[in-house]
Amino acid sequence: MGDWSLVNLKKGGYTGPIHPINPRYESIAGLRCYGSIGSLPEVPDLVIFAVGDPRIEGALDEAISAGVPAAVIMSSLVLDDDESPPLKSRVLQRIRSSRMLVCGANGMGFYNIRDRVWGCGFDSRHHEPPGNVTLLSHSGSGMCGIADCEERLRFNLVVSCGNELAVTMDQYLDFALDLPETKAVGLFIETARNPEGFRAALEKAAARKIPVVALKVGRTEEAARLTVSHSGAMAGDDATYQALFDRYGVQRVHDMDELATALILFAELHPVGPGGLVSLHDSGGERQLMVDLADAAGVPLTRLAAETVAALEQLIDPELPAVNPLDGWSRGGEGAAQQMTDALATLMGDPGAALGALIHDRAPGGGVYTSYVDYMREARRRSDKPVALVASRQGTGSDPQVVALTHAGYPVLDGVQTFLTGVRALFRYRDFLATPTAEPVPVNQAAVRRWSSALDGRGALGEAESLAMLADFGLAVVPHSRASSREELVAAAAGLDAPYALKTAAGGILHKSDRGGVALGLAGISDVDRAYGEMAGRLGPEVLIAQMAEPGVEMILGVKHDPQFGPVVLLGFGGILAEVLQDVCFALPPFDARHVQRLVDGLRLRRLLDGVRGGRAADIDAFCDYAARFSGMVDALRDVIREVDVNPVIVGGSGCMAVDALVVGTNTRSTDP
Repeated sequence: MGDWSLVNLKKGGYTGPIHPINPRYESIAGLRCYGSIGSLPEVPDLVIFAVGDPRIEGALDEAISAGVPAAVIMSSLVLDDDESPPLKSRVLQRIRSSRMLVCGANGMGFYNIRDRVWGCGFDSRHHEPPGNVTLLSHSGSGMCGIADCEERLRFNLVVSCGNELAVTMDQYLDFALDLPETKAVGLFIETARNPEGFRAALEKAAARKIPVVALKVGRTEEAARLTVSHSGAMAGDDATYQALFDRYGVQRVHDMDELATALILFAELHPVGPGGLVSLHDSGGERQLMVDLADAAGVPLTRLAAETVAALEQLIDPELPAVNPLDGWSRGGEGAAQQMTDALATLMGDPGAALGALIHDRAPGGGVYTSYVDYMREARRRSDKPVALVASRQGTGSDPQVVALTHAGYPVLDGVQTFLTGVRALFRYRDFLATPTAEPVPVNQAAVRRWSSALDGRGALGEAESLAMLADFGLAVVPHSRASSREELVAAAAGLDAPYALKTAAGGILHKSDRGGVALGLAGISDVDRAYGEMAGRLGPEVLIAQMAEPGVEMILGVKHDPQFGPVVLLGFGGILAEVLQDVCFALPPFDARHVQRLVDGLRLRRLLDGVRGGRAADIDAFCDYAARFSGMVDALRDVIREVDVNPVIVGGSGCMAVDALVVGTNTRSTDP
């Protein structure tokens, strides 16, 4: 590790003084060697600790005493038979007391390629400054797996964040966003140790229109547990991270191949405009495969305009259909190369084409045929649109021609499915940038004051009180009334329209249906009286009577409190569908109705809202406005709300209203026996 640290400083082109420290040697690699930090002729700007855990405390104390401002710690800070507090805690206390900036521990250092400072103790490939992509990784091997092996990516900064004893990922991100050459940022993230800073950095990236691509591990419960055990940090709920990424246009990928491909496209591709994907193939089977894969990936394929179809029919062999994706190769022979060039240029010239792809297998040995390059250059010249060459299977990212073409703005990529994931990220980020700035709905401040006081330190509110809170914030709720006797119940029913719903209001029962505390569709007073007698006998006299809502689609709105990012709004299809299908999504409050519309459009059961088999269409606009107002309430009460469950919200043909609600304050003691 010590040898490689020295090699990397020289390999990266660092021109300042380098002082090896090892009392056993007089010189190392032609450089004078010193016995200690205190014997150096000057205070260094950075110390790279290439020592084992048993020696790190003494070495760190020496650096702090000398006034060294920054360090890299790559060791894991774990000792066998350690005392209490353990080594990691002792080192952390020293760092905090000294305010030293530390990269690590338990990482692989950093490559500041643009400034020619490589603070890493492991083998790496050549990196040419200044680069245009930043890679920040909680996984050291995840960092090396891309930075050391993918020459199509040009990096300006690469950091293995490790345990983040002093500097967190959001701080590296904030720094990278200020570098003038940064065109894209990749994150291999386990968890955000500084949630507010992380959110602020993502907001900065969105404001500066610098795309961020995230590989977030810990999606499953077991993976999240491993995240905690590996990093020693709290791992937030994966759904919250998805909501965070949606909020700031972060494009999420699922493996390292997708991460690398998306970063290549963002960093090297000609700008992407409106429209979908067009692709040219030399195989009918691979053309059909593209249709299937694009559908699965959610990538829109351009439906060609009539004039494009007519032009293609004049170019390609008559037995080939003039469609997108296009198989442009049938008989070959003289003129075939020009035919393919013209076909690709025609496809990309279609008014609905945003991006072109040449889907051709590599030459033997992973190379690229010159004719492929000619197709792409001419097609881009004619259309002024981006184009990429994609191998149906894996190629190589080390071939000099592949690297040179990619850096010239013609990305050469491997694997159609991985490419389509990158295209989806491109299109979604393009659409994110085109989205108007959110305009949250104003919130009733008098209601905020009332319910901030009412909820502070409270546990679960009853249904009537929960509905009253919603109504106080301008959210429609079903007409209802409370009663604690037959006489009160009859009087309350007289003020409501039949049919009725009767529910227990006994304290401590949060899940009424599970306890037989709900009776629906009661046609008249006699039915109400009969249901009340049975329910009161089992659960007590306190009840809530309400009008039955008009038929409609059942939706759900809810809130969960994430330990890292605070309240998160859940929305989706409600009633029993919420439990059985879990067709829901999440968003960070506050947000506007347009954001709700985008989320609803992504739900699997979205078509139910349009009316099925002659059924009446639901008022989607009303639900979107309702959810936006709900998010404003949640954000205003974020310090006193723990949970909210509004299920169902009935969305009818005109308007929507809450039928049932549960609000839980910051006192989270369960009262449901």
